[in-house]
Amino acid sequence: MPHAAWTELEAVARRDADARISDQFAVDPDRLSRLTVDAAGLHLDLSKQSWTHAGFDAALALARAADVDGRRTALFGGEAVNATEGRAVLHPALRAPAGADFHALGEAVSAEVDAVRGQMRDYAHAVRSSIETGATGRPFETVVHIGIGGSDLGPRVIWDALRPLDPAIDIRFVANIDPRDMAEALTGLDPETTLVVVVSKTFTTQETLANAEAAKAWLAAALPAEGMARHFIGVTAAPEKAAAFGCGRTFAFRDWVGGRYSLWSAVSLSCVIGLGWDVFQDFLDGAAELDRHFLEAPLERNAPILLALAQIYNVDGLHRPARTVAPYAHALRRLPAFLQQLEMESNGKRVRRDGAPVGRQTCPVVFGEPGTNGQHAFFQQIHQGPQVVPAEFVIVASTHGDASESPLWANALAQGQALMQGKSEAQAHAELIASGASEAEADRLAPHKTFPGNRPSTAILMERLTPQTLGALIALYEHKTFVEGVIWDINSFDQWGVELGKVLAKAVLKDVAAGAPSPDLDPSTAALLARLLR
Repeated sequence: MPHAAWTELEAVARRDADARISDQFAVDPDRLSRLTVDAAGLHLDLSKQSWTHAGFDAALALARAADVDGRRTALFGGEAVNATEGRAVLHPALRAPAGADFHALGEAVSAEVDAVRGQMRDYAHAVRSSIETGATGRPFETVVHIGIGGSDLGPRVIWDALRPLDPAIDIRFVANIDPRDMAEALTGLDPETTLVVVVSKTFTTQETLANAEAAKAWLAAALPAEGMARHFIGVTAAPEKAAAFGCGRTFAFRDWVGGRYSLWSAVSLSCVIGLGWDVFQDFLDGAAELDRHFLEAPLERNAPILLALAQIYNVDGLHRPARTVAPYAHALRRLPAFLQQLEMESNGKRVRRDGAPVGRQTCPVVFGEPGTNGQHAFFQQIHQGPQVVPAEFVIVASTHGDASESPLWANALAQGQALMQGKSEAQAHAELIASGASEAEADRLAPHKTFPGNRPSTAILMERLTPQTLGALIALYEHKTFVEGVIWDINSFDQWGVELGKVLAKAVLKDVAAGAPSPDLDPSTAALLARLLR
């Protein structure tokens, strides 16, 4: 552990905790150029972050002391960076150019990646061109995508961001085990023209299999048995289980692809069908360009590393346990939910890689809504609440190519400016007097109209939301998450915290089947279960 570097960062943060962000531009004339960086079609501005020049230098020193360079090499080299499960983590291999040479624990994997890509491309083309049809010979018009967690959130982000307004083949997503989710997805669909894609790494996920059974029953009620398998596609690392379930065809991905990093694989087959292969290839290419930036740019000009260091400075240096992400583009409305899983499932850990307690804060709470919706929800808290919540604004210059979009990104710029500058009580008082308020009324209202300011934000800009910039944006956040895990010395690629509740849920379901709570249940859970069993 780089104890000296941590000590220095914390000391600088304590010393500069009250430094005004807005003052740093005068005392550090190179601040803007030093803290803005361009990568793969994205422009990052971290100049409104809380660090002084000394704080920035201390954060860079921490990254070097934690051996971010070496761990990055291990990741791309296919070493067992997921030590608790003994696995490589090679999502970059999934978006690398054809003919790449990635290895997972010494095993060559790029040829297999290329082969699966070819299968996805050919199958999607066959569906889109009506070569592949359903049991009655009619072409498919809708894909029902069934998954949960990484098997759902990633493809949803892609589809929401890139879908045509009137797609030739629509996609509906089902994740929740609540039957209402499936009922809403199937409403208005014709079984003869519906393709079901079931995505599960192990093909044992309880929620996904329950929903797949419901879809199977819906199809079986309307289709001839001998053609049913044409309507069921499995995407899994356990193809034999998918075949046993009734999937007529399976697309594979390997165990070195973590669920929340799997959208580059056959997990996004539904999107390939809905968007076409060329769009998906552009998406992969944008991520691959960001990968090259991450590998080649020096630490002080490396976009994912700088984004990670800003968060670590806030979380550990300044003890700010939450961060909000506000995408100012309706097409990116699912990005905050995607990042919740990516970051909180990856880095919400309490022990280091060696099993010892981390001894410090790791991942903050990540939340958000698209702008300008969030401004009318939780922005009150981040402007005037007592705790400081760093903000991230994702801004798209042009989504439809007309001037009507300027109020959208103008709001994003204004929010970042307001968070940094704030408004003093004297300014609020003067404005009230200027508007005609009496001295007494101005005295009364000025404290309520005061904004402390000095609240940090980062802006991520792109000219247009394209498949390439979307791929780069997601890869940016993936590598940011990895860098944070390296510096916190945790494993960002397991998720044991997901498991306990699943195990206990199976036990509760046995009690449901028995019609009474087990004596092993705690009093509260037993009482709640008894009430639900009435």
